[in-house]
Amino acid sequence: MTVIHTNEYPESYYVSSINRVPTYSSLEESLTADVCIVGGGFSGIASALELAERGYSVVVLEARKVAWGASGRNGGQIIRGVGHDLSIFKNQIGQEGVDAISAMGFEANKIVIDRIKKYDISCDLRLGYCDLATRPKDMRSLEKDYEHLSQTYYGRNVTLLDKSQLKQNVVGSDRYIGGLEDLASGHLHPLNFCLGEAEIAVSLGVKIFQDSPVVKIDKGSTVTVSTSSGQVHAKQLILAGNAYLGDLEPKISGKVLPAGSYIIATEQLPESVYQTLLPQNHAVCDMKIDLDYFRLSADKRMLFGGMCNYSGRDPKSIKAALLPKMLKIFPQLVNTQIEYQWGGMIGIGANRLPQIGRIDRNIYYAQAYSGHGVNVTHLAAKLLAESIHGETHRLEHFAKVKHMTFPGGKYLRSPLLALGMMYHKMIDAF
Repeated sequence: MTVIHTNEYPESYYVSSINRVPTYSSLEESLTADVCIVGGGFSGIASALELAERGYSVVVLEARKVAWGASGRNGGQIIRGVGHDLSIFKNQIGQEGVDAISAMGFEANKIVIDRIKKYDISCDLRLGYCDLATRPKDMRSLEKDYEHLSQTYYGRNVTLLDKSQLKQNVVGSDRYIGGLEDLASGHLHPLNFCLGEAEIAVSLGVKIFQDSPVVKIDKGSTVTVSTSSGQVHAKQLILAGNAYLGDLEPKISGKVLPAGSYIIATEQLPESVYQTLLPQNHAVCDMKIDLDYFRLSADKRMLFGGMCNYSGRDPKSIKAALLPKMLKIFPQLVNTQIEYQWGGMIGIGANRLPQIGRIDRNIYYAQAYSGHGVNVTHLAAKLLAESIHGETHRLEHFAKVKHMTFPGGKYLRSPLLALGMMYHKMIDAF
């Protein structure tokens, strides 16, 4: 397989530790396929793989490079569930829908883990995750979660930890008062995972084209998807651009907001240090609205992320913004060098529930994972493939939920949401 220079991806720790980058040409011909997929991140590549396993011919069109966006830049955390409290959707989907989506949230993790094992994808998979409480109200919330999870089959994977247990076994910091440990969630190298899935998809017959931004979609019983130099004629279309979809499909573009998320990575840490920080090598995340999340890389760097930015403007210095947050948790890292800093756009929905559904009879979409992208993209892919294959009942639970279009239009959408989030952060502080 031909290897290209990695500077075609935005600089990050993940790019520096990439396994290999396969070359995919741009689309310069007219093709026919069962399914065309717009977007070469987790949603698009996983959907292609699911469909190829079911015998469909698939073409993927990616505007830049496979996993160029959030799929190749995120925190790499595999966290159970699909997002926030599902009970608020009961009036739209009923208790049956709430229970079904809740179960799918557990299934989402399994899809990822099983795929890595099935195809032996080299992506530094490590099981172990913990939600962290900084305030009594956080701990009460975790106690409720534990009580609920204990009544399901998933309960065997979770343990409620008090402050001393947490500090001894999970996070060597005085900042937290307890946590909820989850041994069926975990973390991985997201860029290597997505690129590994792309290789598998190609081996199953999927055609992937990079540097092929879509400029036009002609709808009908056969959908024609056009780039500047080629076309794909397909029976079905999946829109999987998420935060990078732009205005390609107005019916859904206003329902997802691109929000910046950022990460720093330290130099490699000696064993005497990293063992005191995260002794069991778990991924962790606190419960604030402007949350912090962190984990160790395979070569034992601290990867520290957070500071979700809704303003549409990146910070002047990611390091300057995140380093003080990291040092509040781990002051012992004060003299540690920061070797990487990067960010990217994730897709946020107004109600925080992933948006998975259908436009017209033969156009599907999946977007707005709101921080749960590693696992829920793979659940979405499975649901889309099932639906295209004629099994629509599970997708319908998501499709019944109404999703608000963000107010303010294209240019005011981000500033208005930034103001709203500032208000919620102030409320969250009490």
